[in-house]
Amino acid sequence: MYLPEAFQKKMKAILGEEYDDFLAGFEKPRHYGLRVNTAKITVEEFKELVPFHLTQIPWVENGFYYEEEDAPTRHPYYYAGLYYIQEPSAMTTASRLPVGPGERVLDLCAAPGGKATELGAKLFGEGLLVANDISASRVKALLKNIEVMGIPNSFLLNEVPAKIAEQFPAYFDKILVDAPCSGEGMFRKNPEAARVWSEEKPPECAKMQKEIVKQAISMLKPGGMMIYSTCTFSPEENEQIIAWVLREFPEMQLIPMKGYEGFSEGRPDLADGNPELKKCVRIWPHHMDGEGHFVALMQKSRTPEMDDVSPEKSSAYISEADEESSDHDDVKKKKKKAKKGRKDQKERNEAAGCTRQERAVLESFFADVKAEVDWKRIEVRKGFAYYLPEGVEGKKNLVFVRNGLYLGEIRKDRFEPSQAFAMVLQKKEFASSIDFPAKDERVIRYLKGETVDVSDLECGKEKGWQLVCVDGYPLGWGKLVNGTLKNKYLSGWRMKVNG
Repeated sequence: MYLPEAFQKKMKAILGEEYDDFLAGFEKPRHYGLRVNTAKITVEEFKELVPFHLTQIPWVENGFYYEEEDAPTRHPYYYAGLYYIQEPSAMTTASRLPVGPGERVLDLCAAPGGKATELGAKLFGEGLLVANDISASRVKALLKNIEVMGIPNSFLLNEVPAKIAEQFPAYFDKILVDAPCSGEGMFRKNPEAARVWSEEKPPECAKMQKEIVKQAISMLKPGGMMIYSTCTFSPEENEQIIAWVLREFPEMQLIPMKGYEGFSEGRPDLADGNPELKKCVRIWPHHMDGEGHFVALMQKSRTPEMDDVSPEKSSAYISEADEESSDHDDVKKKKKKAKKGRKDQKERNEAAGCTRQERAVLESFFADVKAEVDWKRIEVRKGFAYYLPEGVEGKKNLVFVRNGLYLGEIRKDRFEPSQAFAMVLQKKEFASSIDFPAKDERVIRYLKGETVDVSDLECGKEKGWQLVCVDGYPLGWGKLVNGTLKNKYLSGWRMKVNG
């Protein structure tokens, strides 16, 4: 395959005697990987369930190689969010960030969502995941993947890191920065990246990476951990970035990661010689069955000054004055609506974000929902109902893609549940469901948006809303009428008819 001459010269200087092996690796076929969504299914259950030819990825507990002919993106389990298609080396970053339930976690450059969804799975619905991406087009894919994988306790942003940092100083327990980079490690997977590469790209990316990392460090709590990764070989974007962090931010220190025999140490000689850089990890495609990656895990030390900054002081709640001064147009609108707003407020009850009428409509539907609901976290905006993560009430001045879990829409006296709501539920958490075996041709018809005859199947109710499942795992909603399932699967998610 084509590799730029300047790139080859650079890599030969870095690799020396290994260069020929490295070069030969570009002629080998790429590897295909999937990551089990442990928020929905255990690894053992997954291995027993799926019909694919799987081989364990040895350095990622819930990662597997699959054969290209398995076509896992065409299987109903993919639509149920049981797994995520991800390049094997790319799984490393999120697997090495020790996230647990109840923590506040930030993925600062999250699209398309491969790492964010793994972080969300590790939270098991407890705590908070903030997923951000600066690209308005890429963030759409991030939103879909967060929803497909059933991550309920998240909100998504389309912001520059500096604006997020203004409102979240010293707030997060864990931060992942998968930095935009020159992409040299993906040349085999994406030959077009090699064709557009230039010698100027690594230093350009390094400048941007430093700004992103600086903002990330300001958002990290004392004692918190940050993992930095790229999919490039360039020292300017790897060891030299980490060396800069260690010099400029003495509170940050590198810590060792869970090892693997195929991992290579970071190269101090490619930066300022700091021996600590050996704690970084390089993934070389001629050493492992994956593409090129770089990963560094760091921790922010505690100092008396830092301990004074508590999460409660970190703008998790914006003051009323800040809200009112955020935008001149908003102030004028508030004045016009003040009278009406006071009237609406009188109608509000313990469900802080909805009127009594809205609450009544929601309660009618939620009578069939067996999951625990905290009504104080439900907010209705222009008929659209959301379940908000804890600790982010009153956030303003940020470009939200989705603030919390989108539950559905209130249409006069009825509630239409959302696709995202279906994906966070378990089959047992809704009163009535239709469960197709994966081999039933009707499940494919459902995923294509067709009406389906289900008169032969047992349902909890003879009519009304049904949680449609495949082998017990939710796919979406349907409405049962006289033995026929009216399809409510989200149109934008439907399986392509001839794809």
